[in-house]
Amino acid sequence: MLGLVLPAAQASAQVASPVLAAARASGEVGEKTDGYLGFPGTPSAEVRRAADELNIKRRAYYAERAAAQNTTVEAYALTMGCQLIAKTKPGEKYQAPDGSWRTRGAEAPLRSNLCPA
Repeated sequence: MLGLVLPAAQASAQVASPVLAAARASGEVGEKTDGYLGFPGTPSAEVRRAADELNIKRRAYYAERAAAQNTTVEAYALTMGCQLIAKTKPGEKYQAPDGSWRTRGAEAPLRSNLCPA
């Protein structure tokens, strides 16, 4: 795609929060194709707040990295979404290229054809 060096661990580091870890395990939140956390269903207020806080941090990180790499925030976020979806674990939710929510199985997740190989 853009040949970016993208540390997905940086963007997902805050997912270690107990609220988001439990929400990921229960399928209340999942990784979206645009690089942000999303909601396959209706989350609790606590989960929504934690996800919104993480998404704000991700956006700031994406903006900083995009500027350093002379690309757009959206392009950087999309590439991060590809990486974060690839890192989901079996049982976790992720957004498929068609916008539907899937539960990760043992096989690789479905990813957009825009994702780098």
